[in-house]
Amino acid sequence: MYKIIKNSWALFTGFAVIMISHGFQGNLLGIRAVLENFNFIATGTMMSGYFIGYFIGANIIPNLVSKVGHIRVFAAFASMASLSSLVHVVFVDPIIWTLARFLTGFSMIGILIIVESWLNDRATNKTRGKVLSLYMFVTFFAFALGNLLLNVSSPKNYEPFILISLLFSVALVPILLTKRKPPTFKKTSSIKIKELFKISPFGSFSMFCSGFIFSAMFTMLSVYAVTMNLNVLEISILLFSVTLAGALFQWPIGSLSDNYDRRIVIIGCCIASSAFAILSIMASGISFENLFVEEMFRFNYFSTETSMDKTKLFIYIILLSGMTLPLFALNLALVNDYIPKEKFVAAGAGLNMIFGLGAIAGPIVCSVLMSIFGPNGFFVHLLIFFMIIIIFGVFRMNRRKYEDNPESTFTPLPKDITPLGIELDPDTGVDLSNTSNDKK
Repeated sequence: MYKIIKNSWALFTGFAVIMISHGFQGNLLGIRAVLENFNFIATGTMMSGYFIGYFIGANIIPNLVSKVGHIRVFAAFASMASLSSLVHVVFVDPIIWTLARFLTGFSMIGILIIVESWLNDRATNKTRGKVLSLYMFVTFFAFALGNLLLNVSSPKNYEPFILISLLFSVALVPILLTKRKPPTFKKTSSIKIKELFKISPFGSFSMFCSGFIFSAMFTMLSVYAVTMNLNVLEISILLFSVTLAGALFQWPIGSLSDNYDRRIVIIGCCIASSAFAILSIMASGISFENLFVEEMFRFNYFSTETSMDKTKLFIYIILLSGMTLPLFALNLALVNDYIPKEKFVAAGAGLNMIFGLGAIAGPIVCSVLMSIFGPNGFFVHLLIFFMIIIIFGVFRMNRRKYEDNPESTFTPLPKDITPLGIELDPDTGVDLSNTSNDKK
C-alpha cells in the first residue's frame, strides 16, 4: 500500500481535493436554492442538470481524451468545474444554475475518466484490489468531508462558492506538476441495454430504479433538511454521516450477498430501507393529514412547527442510507452472476448507462413529489422505487432460479465509478500486467 501511495500521491491528492469540492458544491446548491425561494421543481430540474451533463460526457469525453491526452483534458475540465461554481454566485437564476450544473456534470465525468484510467495504468494484477480500495476510501471520505465545509460561511454568502472554485483550481497543481508520464488511453466497450435486460432482468431493472434513488438522495436530501428547519451544522453532520454509512455498510451487506441469493439481499435492503423511510416520516412530526396546512405555507417552503424528533430522524436517515447505497454494487454483482468474467467490465459500462438514465429523472420526480406532499415527498419518492424493486424482485424469483457464479463476487464501489474504475476489480479478469508505465 505504501508503494501505491508513493507512486500515485499526486493523483490521489488532486482527486481528493476535487471530491471535497464536489461534495461541498452539490449540497450547498440545494440549501441555497431553498433560501433563494426556488420552488421544488426548479430545484429538482437544476439538480438533474448535473446528471444530464454526466451522461452526455460519458459518451463524448473518451474520444476527446484519445485525441488530446489526459493532462490537457484534466486541466480543461477542472477549470470548467471551477468556472461553473462561480457562475452560481454571479447569476442567481434557476435556468442559469441548471446550465452550470450541466457543465459541472460534464466536467466531473471527464475528471473521473482521467483519474480511473490513470489508476489502471499504475496498478498491476497484484495491486489493483488495493488501488480500488484506496480509490473508494478517498472518494467516500473526501465527499463526506466536503459536507462539513458548509459550516465555513453562510450559504447566503459568496465565500463558499469562491472556496469551491479555489479547491478545483488547487487540485490541478499536484497533477500538472507530476513527472510521471500519462497513460495510453483505451476505450471500454459495453453490452447493449437490451442485452443486459435479457441477461438479468431484475439486476438491470433494479439498477435503473437505483438511479432514481441515488440521484435523489445525493441532491435532494439537503433540500429536505433545510426545509425541515435544520441549521447548517446539523445538515452538514447529517450529510457527512449519510455518506460514511453508505460506505461502511457495503462490506457486511456484500458479504451476505456472496453467501446467499443476491436477489434476496437486494429485496431485503429495499424492505429495510422502506421501513427506515417510513420511520423517518414519523420522526419528522409532519403527518400527511397536515398537507393542507403545509400548502398554506408553501410560498417559503419551510415546514411549519412540528414535533420533530431530530435524534431519531438522524438515526433513521443514516440507517436508510447504509441499507440503500450498497444497491449499486449489488446490482452489478447480480448481473455478473449470469455472465463470464471477460464480460464483467462491458456489463458494468452498460449498467452505468442504465443507472444514468434513471439518475437524470430522479431529482425531477422527487421534486414533483415534494411539491405535492411537502418535505416528506422526499421519502415518498424513495418508497415508490423501493417498492417497485421489491415487487419486481419477488416476481423474478418465481420465474428464474438463482445461478451461483464462483467468478462473480461483491466488490464495494463508489456510485460514480466508471467502467475504467471497474477494471480495477480483480474479479474482472482484465490483464493489467502490460499497461503500466511504472512497472519497470
